[in-house]
Amino acid sequence: MKKIIECVPNFSEGRDKTIIKQITDSIEQVEGAKLLHVDMGAATNRTVVTFVGDEHAVVEAAYNAIKKASELIDMRQHKGEHPRMGATDVCPFIPVANASMEDCINCAKEVAQRIGEDLGIPMYLYENAATAPHRKNLAAIRAGEYEGIAQKITQPEWAPDYGPAKFNERSGSTVIGARNFLVAYNVNLNTTSTRRANSVAFDVREQGRKVKDDNGVETVQPGSCKSVKAIGWFIEEYGVAQVSMNLTDINVTPVHIAFDECVKSAYNRGMRVTGSELVGLIPLSAMLDAGRYFLAKQQRSIGVSEEELIKIAIKSLGLDELTPFNPQERIIEYVLKAAQKKQLVQLSLKAFANETASESPAPGGGSIAAYLGALGVSLGTMVANLSSHKKGWDERWEFFSNWAVQGQQIKDELLKLVDEDTNAFNGIMNAFALPKGTDAEKAARKAAIQVATRYAIEIPLSVMEASYKSFGVIRAMAEEGNPNSVSDAGVGALCARSAVYGAYLNVCINAAGYSDEEYKTATLAKANDLLAKSLTEEQQILHVVMGKI
Repeated sequence: MKKIIECVPNFSEGRDKTIIKQITDSIEQVEGAKLLHVDMGAATNRTVVTFVGDEHAVVEAAYNAIKKASELIDMRQHKGEHPRMGATDVCPFIPVANASMEDCINCAKEVAQRIGEDLGIPMYLYENAATAPHRKNLAAIRAGEYEGIAQKITQPEWAPDYGPAKFNERSGSTVIGARNFLVAYNVNLNTTSTRRANSVAFDVREQGRKVKDDNGVETVQPGSCKSVKAIGWFIEEYGVAQVSMNLTDINVTPVHIAFDECVKSAYNRGMRVTGSELVGLIPLSAMLDAGRYFLAKQQRSIGVSEEELIKIAIKSLGLDELTPFNPQERIIEYVLKAAQKKQLVQLSLKAFANETASESPAPGGGSIAAYLGALGVSLGTMVANLSSHKKGWDERWEFFSNWAVQGQQIKDELLKLVDEDTNAFNGIMNAFALPKGTDAEKAARKAAIQVATRYAIEIPLSVMEASYKSFGVIRAMAEEGNPNSVSDAGVGALCARSAVYGAYLNVCINAAGYSDEEYKTATLAKANDLLAKSLTEEQQILHVVMGKI
């Protein structure tokens, strides 16, 4: 699998679009580098750029961008709210897919060395690439900022890792390294006071604040959130003060917890949180977790669609208070997916039906079976969600929510299998299209056909398994759910049974062309067992449904 590494350089320019455009153009000129997001801030006079690629692409693109920034940005003229020390202030590499932290460290060192040698810019390594413990923290390296570099760089403990130990007046210094995914996140307050915003920041950030006891002894009072760095500032562009945070490990302190801690602190200090702002991109999981968190606080079912969870997260966090928040542009998985070929499940119902009815052999029965299964479990999930907020059933919301969560998981699995079945079919066609002239080519073609055929057996078998699992949700809702929706559970059972039977036919026809008799016998036995149990489940659920009707 191809390695995907993310790079998020921060440039000390947030007002001149022509300068940033030239920098991002230099990134996009590199084959294999994909620009994901550009976040310009006028008040901070800073732009955060996000792009991805393999090891070679991100190294070349980062080098190009830092070089272009050194040509266009003069730090002697720079003013802005955000701490900074260079034209390219910081440039982290982050593992995204199939890449290790070691890969990112190697990228950081290669770029730092090239920039230091070619451009004469002092380069510091931080976080996982740091060469000494006191250089790990970005804030420690950046202390004193651009104005303090000339004096700081002469100290042995702050000699640059690459490049000359000499102040570069025009470009300053750059901090480059490797780290885990960081979420840059600002919480808006109904005040214009930087001091009051800082009081909230000190309450929530891990390092807290320094306090003196009755004897004048100074100690550190930790904040409420681990793995959170924060300061307060006033943003003239919006006319509000913010708590500006870096969430360095969202597995320790997720976005929604940082937000709620700011809410508590602000309230205790006579202020109110009015919303928040995301800088750059955020992982999908962080948004889904936030949606579930706020729904659970309302004692509402968390077993809703991905889209609904994201909508709840945006509104609960107030991410659209200052500027529109488009999930397709701000969630990293969605941005990466946008460049891919459109999937069947992204088509409208009409377009999907038309595609199925066309002269193309795919999508065919396997994809339709998977979609039937998704529809069946969706009906069961709908009954669970309706039941979770039925009047008089408030104490049962969590019971139905748990069933709805299971239903959503099965639905999502089956929706993926809609496209995967077509991919499996195309895999067989591609194998048959391989050359068969020489004996070696014939052998390779035969082996490829067998590999593709086995995959084409396993996909509909997975549809059978997932659709069979959906009977648990559907049966529970037929027996325990809102009686007004019992017929919906019945239709769900019919869909699930048809999904299992349809996928069974595909298992059988694909197995006919497979040469491993032992595997084929075991697989067909499993498929027959799933079919028999599904037919029984369908009849039992329909018996419950008709009894209630």
